[in-house]
Amino acid sequence: MIQKNKMTEGQLRDELDKWEMVRYRMDDGGVEYCFRYYSSFSEIKDEEFHSKRRKLLNLMVEMEQLVADRITEVEDKIIELDE
Repeated sequence: MIQKNKMTEGQLRDELDKWEMVRYRMDDGGVEYCFRYYSSFSEIKDEEFHSKRRKLLNLMVEMEQLVADRITEVEDKIIELDE
């Protein structure tokens, strides 16, 4: 990332536009769509952002699996009651 204290006003405005676009996408399409389907936001040069984005994506996958597992467990218990 460019050193903030050495950035021109134009560079700062460009960076602000990028961050505002991320926020707009999160608000408009939802966080999941924003990060999973819309973009990887390669134009954002911020390692903390990308680290948290990757963690978020991994946690979404884990949550989907947890919910699917719980559904299967409860369905299995219902079937056992009928036997």
